[in-house]
Amino acid sequence: MTTIISAKDVHLSYGDYEALHGINLDFHKKELTALIGPSGCGKSTFLRCLNRMNDDIPNIKITGEIKFEGQDIYNSKMDLVELRKEVGMVFQQPTPFPFSVYDNVAYGLKIAGVKDKQLIDQRVEESLQQAAIWKETKDNLNRNAQAFSGGQQQRICIARALAIRPKVVLLDEPTSALDPISSSEIEETLMELKHQYTFIMVTHNLQQAGRISDQTAFLMNGDLIEAGKTEEMFIAPKKQITSDYLNGRFG
Repeated sequence: MTTIISAKDVHLSYGDYEALHGINLDFHKKELTALIGPSGCGKSTFLRCLNRMNDDIPNIKITGEIKFEGQDIYNSKMDLVELRKEVGMVFQQPTPFPFSVYDNVAYGLKIAGVKDKQLIDQRVEESLQQAAIWKETKDNLNRNAQAFSGGQQQRICIARALAIRPKVVLLDEPTSALDPISSSEIEETLMELKHQYTFIMVTHNLQQAGRISDQTAFLMNGDLIEAGKTEEMFIAPKKQITSDYLNGRFG
């Protein structure tokens, strides 16, 4: 298993409040890792460290080391635009831009300076197919992306993240705002895609983590309690507190 992102002793503070207390975790290539834990345990905060989405928050301090393909992403020479091309993001609420489906998916390519119309057309179609939304959009590429249902909008956002061919996609509770049918469609999409991409997903839905992740990391109160193969953790967690959480005794 090849490690694509590794976090060593990551601490994060907002002013005097420390939200993450020294997280050590490796993410493997072409696997889906689920970050689980009760609300407010630090999982989304940690996820956003992995492509420096926390940088804009005032009074924030991050120490430790996060390496992407061996490069320290917090190095002052790191090009953030390049980093976010390689490490994409899909948010909890579907966030398509208020323009056409086509322009949403082509957005990252155009920003990256791609001008070849044929290549953009091809990439838009491929990405919408990968995100399992081509059927519903192929005759409506000029329609405003915000006119689609929530589940469809979220798949358009996944297609937008995939269009620039990132190596890693961060997903922050990508199905929590959706109905059960849309959620299961997105789960199926991720199951198909994890052989091509590395996914790191925050979820509060334990059944979802159990169904689709290869590796699970359990956080609580800013600490990483336990991480390992999903199957092993769900069947025989090493720590009592993990077992209590997985069995719904709190959270």
